[in-house]
Amino acid sequence: MNRLDSFLGIVPPMITPLNSDLSLDVPHTEKLIEHLIEGGVHGIFILGTTGEFAGLSSDVKIDLIRLTCRQVKGRVPVLVGITDCSFVESLDLAAIAKESGADALVAAAPFYMNIGQEELIFYYQKLADAVELPLFLYDMPSHTKINIEIETAVKLSQHPNIIGFKDSSGNPENFRALCEAFKDQPEFRIFVGPEEILAETLEMGGHGGVTGGANLFPKLYVGLYNAFQKKETETVRKHQDTILFLSKNIYNNGTYRSSYLKGLKAAMAFEGLCQGNFAPPLFPYSETEKAELYSKFIEVKERVQETLVS
Repeated sequence: MNRLDSFLGIVPPMITPLNSDLSLDVPHTEKLIEHLIEGGVHGIFILGTTGEFAGLSSDVKIDLIRLTCRQVKGRVPVLVGITDCSFVESLDLAAIAKESGADALVAAAPFYMNIGQEELIFYYQKLADAVELPLFLYDMPSHTKINIEIETAVKLSQHPNIIGFKDSSGNPENFRALCEAFKDQPEFRIFVGPEEILAETLEMGGHGGVTGGANLFPKLYVGLYNAFQKKETETVRKHQDTILFLSKNIYNNGTYRSSYLKGLKAAMAFEGLCQGNFAPPLFPYSETEKAELYSKFIEVKERVQETLVS
């Protein structure tokens, strides 16, 4: 089988379990990886936005890459985020990913310097030339201040080492335009980030989802993807409705701009999948906020269980 054929389906952007001293929480990382694989995920993506890559030390990033590849043991593809403002730092992570046995790299645009599409094309071509593993483009304009425009993606897809695109713009019309632009290049993989539009983007021709909630309930997201492949429309709808219920109740508590990640990590701590620690500038919910979230979490968990058995 062409290795590219394995880049499909649900690929959770794994959280990074941390100890209170900001070192990698090894036992919970191992437990989480097994939880994801047992949940049927089609791959694991580390060091993305949900993995708090920008707040982690180089040592933690390296520890996480090596541990994840060792624990996964080739059972599913491992995708490693190498986003950094420093080109050399990205190359260093790419080399560690390669030697550790990872399958692909993911890079968002550098997020500090003011750049345009010309610099983006230059950057990604230079990156793709320099790394040994295949590379996914990652469009995250809310965090990087720049969109990877459709024309830019098409031009970059001509590079033999650039194999796909993760769209976290949250704009369904942008995703539709991507699918239209690549309709004659089905080997170029297009994944959606925001899970709220997972079913919609699969219908458009997307290849899968890099969905944060799959950290918590992987079977829910895998169930939606599998039902879509079987053309079980009603099952897809039920799963998507439950995902929206999860999003509303877990990701939107308080007035924090980081409430998605605060809610996700707190819920995962309720399930014993991490300690709930964050790398600054982020910080956990207060005990009062956690108590308020817990009652919502129980409702979500019950709804997920009902969906999976129906």
